[in-house]
Amino acid sequence: MEYDKLGLRVGLEIHQQLDTKHKLFCNCPTSLATQETPHDEIVRYLRVTKSEVGEIDPAAMYEVRKGRRIEYQVPHGHVCLVELDEEPPHELNIEALKLSVAIAIALHSRILDEVYVMRKIVVDGSNTTGFQRTAIVAMGGYIDDDDGRVSIQTICLEEDAARKVSEGPGYVRYNLDRLGIPLIEISTGPDIKSPQQAMRVAARIGLLMRLTGKVKRGIGTIRQDLNISIRGGEKIEVKGVSKLEIIPKVVEYEVIRQLKLLEIRSELLRRGIKASDMTNSIADVTEVVKDTKSRLISKSLRRGLRVYVLPLRGFKGVLKIEVQPGRRFGTELADYARAWGGVGGLIHSDELPGYGISSDEVEKIYEVLGLSRDRDAFVMVLADKERAKRALSAVAERARYALIGIPKETRGANPDGTTRYLRPQPGAARMYPETDVPPVRITAEVLNEALKYVPKSPEELLRELTSQHGLSNELAGELIRDPSIGTYLDLVKELGDVVQPRVIATTLMIHIKGLKADGVNVDLIGTDDIKEVLRFVGEGIVAKEAIPEILKEVVAYRERGVNVGVNEVVKKYSRISISELRDIIRMVISENRDVVLSRGSRAFKLIMGRVMATVRGRVDGGLVAKIVREELDKVLK
Repeated sequence: MEYDKLGLRVGLEIHQQLDTKHKLFCNCPTSLATQETPHDEIVRYLRVTKSEVGEIDPAAMYEVRKGRRIEYQVPHGHVCLVELDEEPPHELNIEALKLSVAIAIALHSRILDEVYVMRKIVVDGSNTTGFQRTAIVAMGGYIDDDDGRVSIQTICLEEDAARKVSEGPGYVRYNLDRLGIPLIEISTGPDIKSPQQAMRVAARIGLLMRLTGKVKRGIGTIRQDLNISIRGGEKIEVKGVSKLEIIPKVVEYEVIRQLKLLEIRSELLRRGIKASDMTNSIADVTEVVKDTKSRLISKSLRRGLRVYVLPLRGFKGVLKIEVQPGRRFGTELADYARAWGGVGGLIHSDELPGYGISSDEVEKIYEVLGLSRDRDAFVMVLADKERAKRALSAVAERARYALIGIPKETRGANPDGTTRYLRPQPGAARMYPETDVPPVRITAEVLNEALKYVPKSPEELLRELTSQHGLSNELAGELIRDPSIGTYLDLVKELGDVVQPRVIATTLMIHIKGLKADGVNVDLIGTDDIKEVLRFVGEGIVAKEAIPEILKEVVAYRERGVNVGVNEVVKKYSRISISELRDIIRMVISENRDVVLSRGSRAFKLIMGRVMATVRGRVDGGLVAKIVREELDKVLK
C-alpha cells in the first residue's frame, strides 16, 4: 500500500516497567508473586458517578454495564494497604523519578520544574481505586529515524495496573502483585508514516530504556500501544502490542480494516440503507429451531438458554466481507456482542446454513422476521434474555454506525497482528489532580543523580560493539538499526562468558534472517530456543555451523504440532571427534579415488562438498577443509 497517499499517521505509547527496589507509592517489592505464594482474596463491584460538570465517562459506563464481580488476589509480601486502597499512597518513589529524568535527557526532552501526580480514570477493575496515578515528568523531545525525526510529546511516570489472572461470565480476577510497579510511558507525536518505521522507532526507544540498566525484562514488562489513522478514517487506539515483530502487521491490518469499513459504508449507502431501517427489535426464535440437528443449539437449549435474533435489513452479503485476515465484518459485530453482552459470540446469516442449522430453518427464521432472503441478513445469539438484549443492542448500534464509517474505539492486539474491539475510547477529560501525593521539585541533586543513568548514544554503542565485542563495522551498524539489538545485548550479558558476541550477532542477523528468507516460519523460534542452541555451541556440544539446521528442524516439528525443544534436536548434531572426521574423509576419497587421481588438487571442492553433506553442523567447516587437504595430499603423493 502507498501509505503516504493514504495519509497514514501513527503515534506510539511505550510503557516500560522500571527495575526499582520499591513500588511507586509504597515500600512493597517490585517482584511478582509465584503460584506457590500464599494469598488472600477480596471481592468488589464497580460504581460510577457523574463528574463535577454532570458527565459520565463513556468507558466507565461501558464497564459498569457489564455488572461484573471483580475479584482480587492479594499475595502475601507483595501487597499492602496502599494497593487495596485502604491507605493513602506514600510519597513518590524518587529512584523511579530519577530514571524517568535520565530517559527524558536522552530523548532531548524539556524536564518540568515540578512534578504533579494526577488521577486518570481506569475502570476495568485493574486499579482498585478506579483510577491510575500518573505524573508528567517531561515534554517535547525527539528520536531520529532513517525516515525522519519523530517527536516526543510527553514522558510520564505512572503506576502499573494489576495483573489479570482470568475472566468469565460475570467476573474478572486480578492479582495485585503488579499494581504499583513504576512504569514509564513515552508518547510520540503522530509522525510515523509506515509500519516498518513504527517498529524501528519502538525498538529504538526500547533500546534506549534498556541501556539505562534499570528496566525490567521479560514478558509483560514492556507494552506498546499504537494510535493509527488514515485520511478519511478515524484515530484508533490499539492496546497491548507485546512484541515488536507484530507492530508492522498491526499497523498494516488496521489500515486494511479502515479501508474495508469505508467500502462497506459506501456499499450500504449505495443500497439506500438508512439508520431508520435498523431497529433494536429482537425476536425469540427458540420455537422455530427447537427440533434442530445443530449440536451447538441443542446443547444451549438443554442449558436453559434461548435463541434470539436481530434483523439487519439490507445487510445481505456484508457480514462476510473480510476486514482483516481471517476476520470478517460479522466478526466485528461478534466482538461487540461478547464485550457488551458477555455472550460466547454470534452466528450470522451470511454463514448459514452451517453449524448444523439447515436451509429450511434459515428460511423459517427469514419468514418469522419478515425479511427478504435476497436483501436482508440477521444475527443470532444463544443466551438468556438479559444478556441477549445487551449483546444484540450493541450489535444494532454498531451496525447502524456502519452507515457513518469507522467508530472511535479502543481495540486489543491479537497475536497475529489483527485486532479486536475492547471498549469505547474514554472521554477527553478523564484526568484530575491527586490530592494525597505532594508535588516533587526537580532539584539539582535529582538531575545530577539522573545523569548516572543516561543511556549511551547510538554512536557510543557502535564503538562498544566494534571495540569490545569484536563485531565488524558493517555487522554492528546493521545490529544497532535492527529490533533484535535488545535481544543481542541480553544474550551477550547472559552468555558472553561461553559464546563469542560475534557468534550471537551472526545467529540473529544472518542465520535467523536467512531462515526467514528461505520461507521458514521463524515466529516459532523463541529467544529461549536461540539461547539454548548458543549455549550448546559455547559448551562445545555442537558446532556453530549447526545453528540454522537445528533451528530449522525445531520449526519443522512445531509446524506439525510436535512441541520439540532444542535439546532434543541437538542430539543429531553432536560433535564428532577428529579421528571420526578423518575416517569419514578417507572413506569419501576412497569412494571417489578415480576422480581424485584424474583431477588432482582440483578435486578438493568435490570431496569437501560430499564430506560436508555428512558432517555439516557437527564440526567446524574450517577444520574439515584442513583435514581434506591433508588427506588429498597423502593420496596424491
